[in-house]
Amino acid sequence: MTGTPEGADTSDDEGEGRPPKKPRSFWKELPLLIGIALVLALLIKTFLVQAFSIPSDSMQNTLQQGDRVLVDKLTPWFGSEPERGEVVVFHDPDKWLFGEPTPEPNPVQRVLSWIGLMPSAEEKDLIKRVVGVAGDTIECKNTGPLKVNGKALDESYVYAGNTPCTVDDHGGQFKVTVPEGKIWVMGDHRQNSLDSRYHQNDKNEGFVPVDSVVGRAIVIAWPPTRWATLPVPDVFDQNLSAAAPGALGLAGAVPLVLWRRRRLLTAADRRVSGSRTAG
Repeated sequence: MTGTPEGADTSDDEGEGRPPKKPRSFWKELPLLIGIALVLALLIKTFLVQAFSIPSDSMQNTLQQGDRVLVDKLTPWFGSEPERGEVVVFHDPDKWLFGEPTPEPNPVQRVLSWIGLMPSAEEKDLIKRVVGVAGDTIECKNTGPLKVNGKALDESYVYAGNTPCTVDDHGGQFKVTVPEGKIWVMGDHRQNSLDSRYHQNDKNEGFVPVDSVVGRAIVIAWPPTRWATLPVPDVFDQNLSAAAPGALGLAGAVPLVLWRRRRLLTAADRRVSGSRTAG
């Protein structure tokens, strides 16, 4: 009587008896692939970048109405805050968009906005340039130039034919100091931008809370003929920081201390000289 030896491997024999597994059809795999793509797109929209549409002419000529920009949403997660010269997207701080019509998107647009391929029509967002950060004093007199901490800005990005400051008294002329946790924003089309200047009577006094900032616009992605990056203008590379009160106090104290030290040394020399003469 013959049989299979105890412990012998019979996997090859059994495998020969089973039909090979058929690969799953493309149509069965498609829902899984779509699901993975949607999850990845949602994660990218939430944590990395998101597309936004430019709704007005307030940022001309840097941005045109209808441009699509990509906004960096990643760096704020690491504690980065808006800096002077950056173009940022932010949630409406306090009814800045009151009365503005909200377009009704179709189902396809709703899906595309949900995954971040199109901006959401329901989100009340604005886009402006950061001019001042916490501690800065921003000033506009007559037609300009705009001053940050007493230093005039040569704003080549301002819309051609505009002056850096407007001469009206309803926000065009101002001097403000930016509080902690806030920023001061202005449009590049100065005579066509209802920005921080014109909301100084709201609950934030025209300032935008840093917590309301969605992210920095980094590139114009659409239309292709308008593709361009959005760097910080060179004018903001100069040292615009406000001197801290402590630093000012120290700067004022140094000459006084040196003067006092010199007087003490002179008095001591006189005393030594006098004692030698008497002796």
